[in-house]
Amino acid sequence: MAYRKLGRETRIRRSILAGLTKDVIMHESVVTTEARAKEVRKFVDKMITYGKRGTLVSRRKALAFLHNDKDVVKKIFDDLAKRYENRNGGYTKIIKLKERQGDDALQVRIELV
Repeated sequence: MAYRKLGRETRIRRSILAGLTKDVIMHESVVTTEARAKEVRKFVDKMITYGKRGTLVSRRKALAFLHNDKDVVKKIFDDLAKRYENRNGGYTKIIKLKERQGDDALQVRIELV
């Protein structure tokens, strides 16, 4: 599986992606760079799929990835799983915005469909 390293060490990259995943799930929309959004989309989709399964193993995997944030996991399993029960993937969309002024990085909004 190919993935983006985002110029970070493994532990820092995983922490950034877990934080962005939590933000997308809780706020349902986040503005970030294009590379981070494309990478975090995989994890958001995986967390919602865990929620749709609804098993104890799935809940524990979601808790492990999301740093034991029980509020986020509760929202995944109670709200988002019901919302997307008839949808097979593609839970997020990425909308391109303008470049960031400081370093010209392309900004995008990633949000739940």
